[in-house]
Amino acid sequence: MDMHRGTAKADPQDELAARLRRLQELSGLGVRALARDTGLSSSSLSRYLSGQTVPPWPAVIALCRLVKRDPRPLRPLWERSSNPLPAPPKSSRQARPRPRNDLPRDVPDFTGREAQLAAVLAAVDSHRLVAVDGMAGVGKTCLAVHAAHRLAADYPDAQLYVDLHGFTEGREPVDPDAALRMLLGALDVPSEKVPQEGVEQLAACWRSELADRRVVVVLDNAVDAEQVRLLLPGAGPSVALITSRNRLLGLDEAPPVSLDVLSPQESAELLARASGDPSGPEGRLAREPENAAEVLRLCGHLPLALRLAAARLRHRPGWTVGILVERMAEGASEFDTAFAMSVRQLNRATARMFRLLGLLPGLSFDEYLAAALADVSLGSARTMLEDLLDAHLVQQPTVGRYRLHDLVHQHARRACAEQDSQAERERALGRFLDYYVHAAAAADAAMPVLSPTRSASAGRPPAVLPQFADKNAAFAWLVAEYENMIAAFETADAVGADVHVCELPRFLRAYFARRCGTTHLNSLFERSLAAAQRLGDPLQLAEVHSDLGFARYNAGRMAEAAAAYEAAEPRLSQAGDALAEAELAMRRGYLRWDEGYVEEPLELFRQAGKLYEAGGCPTGVAHAAASEAWAMLQLGHREEAAQRAREVLGFPHADPSWPPTLTARITLGVAIAHEAPDEAVAHLNQALALAREDGHVNNEAWCLNCLGVALRQMGRYEEALASHRQAFVLLDELFEEHWKIRFLNAYAETCRLAGLPDEALRLYRQALELAPKLGYRNEEALAHEGIAVVLAETDPTAAAVHRAAGQTLLHELNPVAP
Repeated sequence: MDMHRGTAKADPQDELAARLRRLQELSGLGVRALARDTGLSSSSLSRYLSGQTVPPWPAVIALCRLVKRDPRPLRPLWERSSNPLPAPPKSSRQARPRPRNDLPRDVPDFTGREAQLAAVLAAVDSHRLVAVDGMAGVGKTCLAVHAAHRLAADYPDAQLYVDLHGFTEGREPVDPDAALRMLLGALDVPSEKVPQEGVEQLAACWRSELADRRVVVVLDNAVDAEQVRLLLPGAGPSVALITSRNRLLGLDEAPPVSLDVLSPQESAELLARASGDPSGPEGRLAREPENAAEVLRLCGHLPLALRLAAARLRHRPGWTVGILVERMAEGASEFDTAFAMSVRQLNRATARMFRLLGLLPGLSFDEYLAAALADVSLGSARTMLEDLLDAHLVQQPTVGRYRLHDLVHQHARRACAEQDSQAERERALGRFLDYYVHAAAAADAAMPVLSPTRSASAGRPPAVLPQFADKNAAFAWLVAEYENMIAAFETADAVGADVHVCELPRFLRAYFARRCGTTHLNSLFERSLAAAQRLGDPLQLAEVHSDLGFARYNAGRMAEAAAAYEAAEPRLSQAGDALAEAELAMRRGYLRWDEGYVEEPLELFRQAGKLYEAGGCPTGVAHAAASEAWAMLQLGHREEAAQRAREVLGFPHADPSWPPTLTARITLGVAIAHEAPDEAVAHLNQALALAREDGHVNNEAWCLNCLGVALRQMGRYEEALASHRQAFVLLDELFEEHWKIRFLNAYAETCRLAGLPDEALRLYRQALELAPKLGYRNEEALAHEGIAVVLAETDPTAAAVHRAAGQTLLHELNPVAP
């Protein structure tokens, strides 16, 4: 019986208490000892465990951390129990209208394997896990997928499939980190809940998501046990089917099912069914038994080779089986015989495209990439891909996406090396790299999260690029093509295409901003910098230094960001590129403000605005003006900030959540909180709704924090506290601590004015601990001042020490200030 489903309709408060009692059982502690170790009172803990009272969320976190359990799966249950605030609406991107089914098509002519199928199903029933092994082309994937389709009704929450590329020529196996991210994405786990670093944390998140779902997962083409170990379900009913060419001896918990080639009888049956040959003496195979047996021998009784040979017979009704044998015998091996024979039926242009597809890194692709790779029109590419589909040389896992089976891919790659000149292969590879840089640039232009980005200069633009109706379509394309673009980046780096290495990460910044993926972006820009140094192009080098600095800044690596900007500035001045100089001025302004400087950031934003204006970039002018308004607000110039923000809101733009508009609404809302509270709250709530709709979690937390500040200024302390708390719930799920330092002091000040001095003191001290590590000296000074205010009556000596420390920091940052 599924215990989770059996309790699904229980009262949320009772269910939460039951889950907490399980945590107590795991701890092995009595109530008093458990209360002591978690910092809770015994009486409160007793009420929590009995279900009399809903505990505050920090108490749930404390209990989970004590027994080393992830608290996040309990959050929805806690919210239903306490319901302190309505849950924020989920974006359409996060909604799961129906269960995900990624399984490839189940073949209608599945033949034989009765004993092996029974063994697979029995292993799943007893161990929730099975490992199918066997040689290439023996039908491992076919069996696993067939079994998964049989199991789908019993596992209705999702049916997932991941190709781990353990034996894909020209490509490294998918590492567990990437595989886990793909699986979590398939379950539509919001990106803000996915850990950004640490494969163990990712695996824990994956197991947690499966714990209360019934999911069947096919992990296809594993290279070894270590590749799949962290991908396996933990507690709960979900099951996994693994395939590999190797026996996974290190995976003791997975019962093995080994496949051999088909028997002669099964091979003959599969050949007959797949070719559509009539049964009985009138069939071609029955009339030519010796030739039919030779086909089986040439195919090595391997299902994949048999299907390819059968396809030739099915589509060539005029052929005898003897002709098929003659064509197959011309090949060098069983597989090459079958593949090469299929390719020979293609026209010259389609055969060339097939060979060039072998140059791809073993990934799925679309018709736009195929057209660019073969340097043909989009219509011609579509026709050729249809011909390749009919010949079973490419597969179509989903509408608009194509892939080559790894054995077919190997054959195409070898054929390309043998039949196409090195110059032609290099040109095709160049077109592949050109396509991804220019397509990524087009997607980046459709989703302006940051200041304007220059167009791509690497290589030659393809004749046709995907068209993006809006930023959501562009983001969906980036998500679908992300793995391919990283493969293109790796390829470019390997072949020395340094301009591509410099530019591709630049066009992925908006994607990473939405995905909160600062760690990987830093790594890409580090390699871009090495490429720019090899190129020796002053402008490229300056822009990469600037890009790397911004990636460092977003990762909270302030000193490294400053060093990168310092390296970029003289090079950009020498290059005389106004737009690049403007972008650097904006970035330096953000950094200097966070470092605690007051007037300099404002001047940098104004300088950026002038440079954007000189460069003929009105959208850049709006970006600079919005940042200028925000800086004025921080300096206390409320009226000027409000006026500048209203000017930005008057700038015409089709996207209501465009970053300058969002910044201006937030600025205006805080600036007029005293004079026009209703209008202020309306602006801030509109900004919050736009951030949520956009799916940008950092911006959502920023809006909530500023709404809390404005509500505090209106004296609406309970609402202000609720808004701050919502912001920190989001920040806790981002796994990026450096974002918290921007909001801690504001939250603490609200607590102080709301009559919560202990909570305020805790938050100020947290800010004081975090700020020096990250280089946020102004926040460090504010934390000292806040602690001084809280301690003024209870500990005047300590208060004086903190006040002096804060004033010293402020004087160091702004020595001319009184």
